[in-house]
Amino acid sequence: MSTPFWTPDPESAASSRIADFARRQGIDADDYAALHRWSVTDLEGFWGAVWEYFDIEAATPYESVLAEERMPGARWFPGATLNYAHHALRGLAGDDVAVIALDETGAGYEVTGERLRAQVASVAATLRELGVGQGDRVVGYLPNTPHAIVAFLAAASLGAVWSVCGQDYAPKAAADRFRQLEPTVLIAADGYLFNGTTHDRREAARELAGALPTLKATVLVDHVGLPGALSTNYPSLVLPWEDAATRSEELACVPVPFDHPLWVVFSSGTTGLPKGIVHGHGGVLLEHLKTLGLHSDLGPGDRLLWYTTTHWMMWNLVASTLLTGATTCTYDGSPAPLTQPDILWDLAARHRVTLFGTSPQYLLGMAKFGVEPAVHDLASIRAVGCTGSTLPDSAYPWVRDHVGTEVLLASTSGGTDVVSGFAGSAPTTPVWAGELSAPNLGVALAAYDAGGLPVVDQVGELVVTRPMPSMPLYFWNDPDGGRYHDAYFSVYPGVWRHGDWITVTGHGSVIVHGRSDSTLNRNGVRLGSADIHDVVERLPEITEALVIGMEEPDGGYWMPLFVVPAAGIEVDDALRDRIRDAIRTGASPRHVPDEILAVPAVPHTRTGKKLELPVKRLLQGAPVEQVVNPAAVDEPDLIDYYAQLGAERRSRRRQG
Repeated sequence: MSTPFWTPDPESAASSRIADFARRQGIDADDYAALHRWSVTDLEGFWGAVWEYFDIEAATPYESVLAEERMPGARWFPGATLNYAHHALRGLAGDDVAVIALDETGAGYEVTGERLRAQVASVAATLRELGVGQGDRVVGYLPNTPHAIVAFLAAASLGAVWSVCGQDYAPKAAADRFRQLEPTVLIAADGYLFNGTTHDRREAARELAGALPTLKATVLVDHVGLPGALSTNYPSLVLPWEDAATRSEELACVPVPFDHPLWVVFSSGTTGLPKGIVHGHGGVLLEHLKTLGLHSDLGPGDRLLWYTTTHWMMWNLVASTLLTGATTCTYDGSPAPLTQPDILWDLAARHRVTLFGTSPQYLLGMAKFGVEPAVHDLASIRAVGCTGSTLPDSAYPWVRDHVGTEVLLASTSGGTDVVSGFAGSAPTTPVWAGELSAPNLGVALAAYDAGGLPVVDQVGELVVTRPMPSMPLYFWNDPDGGRYHDAYFSVYPGVWRHGDWITVTGHGSVIVHGRSDSTLNRNGVRLGSADIHDVVERLPEITEALVIGMEEPDGGYWMPLFVVPAAGIEVDDALRDRIRDAIRTGASPRHVPDEILAVPAVPHTRTGKKLELPVKRLLQGAPVEQVVNPAAVDEPDLIDYYAQLGAERRSRRRQG
């Protein structure tokens, strides 16, 4: 598709921050390709310009921008000392709204810049008295509320290392992550809201604390107002959030080296203990200012509402919105509660949100079930961000027709690994339906063929050929760097291989086809699973689909399609024929599956990604304990269901 679906308004594009940034570098503001080319050919010039443009304040100056260019192990801004929390709080005017706390009931409250700064200072002083210092770990078992942002910034201000997960994680699953870090303090809420239910997590918090032997204290947050703190029988000191966050203290952010650990985010943990991925103060600061300030055009006066949980990397960007001077919104609850499926659009209208963020499944669900966002006044929304999986081209006209004709639909692709994006959009880029507008600034992205050569208009492996400041410093408990190296650099030495199939098009956009480790390879032709999911999930009779390509012991190849029917729908032969016809027309005859099987649900990681490879291995007969950690799965019972499907099929094949 060479004709863009959407092109930016020239006046709006010219007034954007990315256009201003380009002009300051002597580059035509309308020529994103030229700006990107400069950003990846002159890494020192580009990242030095980002530092200057956003006025980074360092206690000691840097000696050079990039002292060693290698992957892994690039050395960025040696000599510089700074603090992320200082930059998140420096631009907050006293009475301006810094954070808006929202939930699925429609209720909310505002936290001003003055109040946020005071709470961070108070919690930081409390943590310091509890023995937390530079390099110590503070962990949160918290929903997406202002408490999580305050606790994170307080830890960061001390040079401590933060990690958080949502309370839908069982205590054991949370402990599998946090115990690796040997934390000093746990901050936990009494519960959270979801789909009309208040989930009591007081006992879960106590069980988690008991599984963390290094704790000196637990801070309990009264979020949902459950009676009784259940603060007895904790293994260490317990104190209420109200005491920790209401002291009168001065905030003093500790300057730390550019590559000092800021937080640990975890992999999904589907095949063993989750991997702790460590990012640094300086790398996150620059990468998130670039992403949010330039690509998302956020600044003072803007408001971001992005649906996320605290254990998804998008929460980290929700918190980083403060770096730009914009207001960020937290949200506790279901994205589409039964009582009001359009609650997020309602809140976006009421609070004059300028950037609304969500997932492809949310947008497809809104369209499929006839939810009408336009009944709300969405005039403030300038862009809709979308990430988490591939956004099909059918979503683009829906957003145009039901949200706004001038709204930029910015589909992005990145990863927890770099806690940012590899490709997406900007206020100055056109949008092609079903495609990501361009590689992000500073990302030397390419599609590699099997021989390690870049290809255009062909499917290849997503690689990054030059370092980014937000690439991991290291994996936790990986002293020789072996696990880190094997995760990204074992296939193409010195080049980051992310594990996605993509196409870089002739007009500069990027198409994501799905994970390369779950690729469909039918008769030597590689097929993207996302291409099939896109077509099938448009059908009103189907709520979700999962296709698997599986090598058979006799050398054959089996490609089943699992479909979850909508309520009241039977997957009969007539519907199977319609599905096959839709795939044949919307993708290609090669994409038509061997079988179409109705299933009760599709398993996902807790951040919403389909478990394609684990399901494939279960069907092949691999032992469950070698395939997936049930605690990392949104519906653990599905693991046994798919393992049983595989066993039954193997039995039938043996019987002839």
